[in-house]
Amino acid sequence: MSQKKPNYLGPLIIVGVLFFILGFVTWVNGTLITFFQKAFNLDNTSSYLVTFAFFISYTLMALPSAAVLKKVGFKNGMSVGLLVMAVGTVIFVPAANSASYTLFLVGLFTIGIGLTLLQTAINPYVTILGPKESAAARISFMGLANKAAGIVSQVIFGGLLLAGTTATTQAEELDKVVTPYLILTGVLVGMALLIKMSNNLPEIDEPEEDLPTDGTVVVAKDSIFQFPNLMLGVFAIFCYVGVEVIAGDTIISYGVTSGFPEEEAKLFGTYTLSAMIVGYIMGILLIPKYISQQAWLKFSSLFGIIITIVAIFTTGYTSVLCIALLGLSNAVMWPAIWPLAIEGLGKFIKTGAALLVMGISGGAILPLVYGALADSMGSTQNAYVLMVPLYLFIYYYAVWGHKKRIW
Repeated sequence: MSQKKPNYLGPLIIVGVLFFILGFVTWVNGTLITFFQKAFNLDNTSSYLVTFAFFISYTLMALPSAAVLKKVGFKNGMSVGLLVMAVGTVIFVPAANSASYTLFLVGLFTIGIGLTLLQTAINPYVTILGPKESAAARISFMGLANKAAGIVSQVIFGGLLLAGTTATTQAEELDKVVTPYLILTGVLVGMALLIKMSNNLPEIDEPEEDLPTDGTVVVAKDSIFQFPNLMLGVFAIFCYVGVEVIAGDTIISYGVTSGFPEEEAKLFGTYTLSAMIVGYIMGILLIPKYISQQAWLKFSSLFGIIITIVAIFTTGYTSVLCIALLGLSNAVMWPAIWPLAIEGLGKFIKTGAALLVMGISGGAILPLVYGALADSMGSTQNAYVLMVPLYLFIYYYAVWGHKKRIW
């Protein structure tokens, strides 16, 4: 009798909802940057502390998250992550009442801690729940949910924070965030309870390590740092998340500094996310049937280099659209890098997943570097040159780096 094929639809739907929540909370940062810059009269560097506070938690909490998952399991870890995120969204209320930018950053950092745990748990689910060869396609479906949520959040929060009734005082301006973040808190708590009570999410067992070979000699590994494809993959994720966040979260401010009215610029972030959705759909249709994950990664990074250069040397709407088109370049980088990086990790998969999530700190550090460059160069446009070497490293990983099995 043939073994019954596992049904992964239910678990993947639940994970898809989590990716939607993750995207909704993450991609509102582009709106918050412009909102706080106006409300607190910040320079570029200070305004990008929003992304720094949000994403630096990935560096600090990724390995502790792996320890939590080993203790409580993936499913319970998701619930804990959602509840921690809810604590972060609640902090926005006293932050608004006290007009404290620092307290807002604490709230964003706390949300990031919860997201770190959530990311560490859900990405291995998507990779493992189905054939390895189609992992990029499955993560692309999750990316569609993530970026669609980002568009929804930017439209909603852009309307509430950037294009609503003009506030006469800072207190009235900051009060705009209270109600939406209280609603978001309720959603996060409700989802945490739903995950806890769900019977559709199986626990993930650690597979045996796929031992690499050096000639005829099997080389056993006893440290996570002995996997070059993983360690280089972590830095590739660092570079990728950096260019993705820069393209998605700076475009509104770039539009405003380029002379576009705030009413129009508030939607520029949705252009980037829409381009990413197009890229994800292409990835679903083409990977792995017509093109491999690593080939797509190679061409995407080259496209990113070209479009970045065009954005720097053009002006107005053309330049803004080029930044938005980077969403197409960035779309399938995460789902392409992730399976290449965890290939052969076996018993190290949870720690490997945590290190890859740690690479998301590129979204904390690199936008801050972009902001500092913009201030020092006196140009939010020329500062985009930062992305060229980042795309170059991703190209290296796609062509050579992912193949390394020994240092």
